[in-house]
Parts: sequence; C-alpha cells; structure tokens
Amino acid sequence: MIARLQRMMLLCGALLMAGAWAWWWPQSPWALAAFLLGLLALNPLALGLEFMLMAWVNRRDPAPRASWRQVLRAWVTEVRASSRVFGIWQPFQADALGDRLPHDGQPGQRGVLLIHGYFCNRGVWTPWVQHFTAAGRPFMALSLEPPFGSIDTYAAQVERAVTVLTETTGRAPIIVAHSMGGLVVRAWWRARAGAGQAARVHHVITLGTPHQGTWLARWAHTVNGRQMRLASPWLQALAAQEPPQRAAAFSCFYSNCDNIVFPAHTATLPGAQAHFVPGVPHVALVTDPGVRAQVLSLLSALDAKNNG
Repeated sequence: MIARLQRMMLLCGALLMAGAWAWWWPQSPWALAAFLLGLLALNPLALGLEFMLMAWVNRRDPAPRASWRQVLRAWVTEVRASSRVFGIWQPFQADALGDRLPHDGQPGQRGVLLIHGYFCNRGVWTPWVQHFTAAGRPFMALSLEPPFGSIDTYAAQVERAVTVLTETTGRAPIIVAHSMGGLVVRAWWRARAGAGQAARVHHVITLGTPHQGTWLARWAHTVNGRQMRLASPWLQALAAQEPPQRAAAFSCFYSNCDNIVFPAHTATLPGAQAHFVPGVPHVALVTDPGVRAQVLSLLSALDAKNNG
C-alpha cells in the first residue's frame, strides 16, 4: 500500500509539473522556472523546518549538542537520503529482491529480521538486503500493513517472520528495526510474553526508535502516530508491562541530528545498550554506510556469542 501511495504522490507531482510547463512555457519561462524550483524545494524546506525544531528542542537534552555545521551537513544528507528512499527504493524497488532463507531447514547462520518505520516499507532496507543477499545471510524484510493502524496490529506479522527464521535456520533471529519498527518489536514481545519467550529473539538493534516518544509526533493524527507522542498513554502502558531485564536484549542507535525522533535521548531505552552516532539524520540512520558498518560489526559480535 505504501508503495502505491508513494507512486501516486510522485505521479501527481509529475502531472503538476507537466501542467505547469504546458501553461506557463508559452507565456513566461521565468514564471515556469520559479514554479518548478519552488515545487522541488518543498522537501528540502520541510526537512529544514524539522532540523530547526530539532536543534531548538535538543538544547536541554543530555546528548552532546550538535553544532550548526553538523546540522547543516545532516540536512543535506537527509535531503539526499529521503529522495532515494521515497523517490526510488520504496515506490519502485520494495520487492526487487526477496527474502533469503535456507532451503534445507538445517541449522546454520543466524537469520536477521528487518522491520521498517512509519510511512515506509521494506524498500528502505535496499542496501541491507543487497548486502545480506550477496553475503548469503538468511534474512526477512517486512512491509507492515495496514500502514496507519495501531502498532499492536503488526505483532502477527512479526510472529510469523520470527517463526519462519527460527525454523529454517535453527537459531533465534536478530532483529534490526528502524524508527517505529523498534516499537513494533516491543509490542510483539509484550503480546507474546510467556514462558520461553526470551529465547525467541537473540538480540534487537534499533535505529532511531522513539522508545520514549518524540516531540514531533504531537502533530501526528494517525493511530500509530499518536502512540509515538512523548509519554503517550500507549508508551507508558508498554513500558509498565515489560519486565526490567528485557531491555538488556536491546541495542539502541541514536543521534543528536535525528530530525524525526527528538529530544535525542528519547531514542534510547533505559537499561539497553546505547550507541551514539553523532550528526546522522533520521532516514540516513538506515542509508549511512558508517552506521550500517557499526551494526554489521555488532551482528558479528552477537553471532560469536552463539546463545541459541
């Protein structure tokens, strides 16, 4: 659904530009140029506003404060990353590469489950999917449906994927989740709580997940968007129903230039391992090669523990 929606948005933009060309070109090429430049500037301007709000809100955050040079660099990085993700990967390449699973069902390398965030699909993981496919590592990447429902509704999809990865590899998988995806994992774990559930997952790595909510979600009006507001009733209930030891199974990557999840510390989970990556914006937490290298290094270290 997200792929179709984003293709429709791109088509509407293309039709608007074509209509403007047909209307203004014979009359005023300069007016046409100004209109087209303004249209192309909408995304950078919207992202710029997010970064200004982020910098203002992060003034009193315990994370190291980003310099304006870092913020400017992060803005440019996010414009590029969001253009690739929302303009190419998600609308057109989400299913270009499928999941990779062992065919013989024999125990082998531990699998990885990739879970995307809000208004995204599995296409956001394109570089990761390419890497795991080339490396021969078992993985599954979900496209959560419905895109704007309650976070709790995604538990069944996570359950099926965890079951498949466990049965085909003989090992509990590692989950890598971006943004809202980390909350999806926690909601699934809560729904499946019970004897032996801790062994279902080897470890969970979150990238820019609003574990404690995000300031920006105050303007969200979808069900899952409201659930991600700072100290929302849903987040408070989730935290209250989790055993304290569960956080030890999480590693949280967070940034002082995350333009979606801020204040910066809200992307950490109390009791979890925190990995600070300075200067990296929200979507780029998935696309940045440096962050990906750190996560892959952590995956290798987790593999070596071989906890079953």
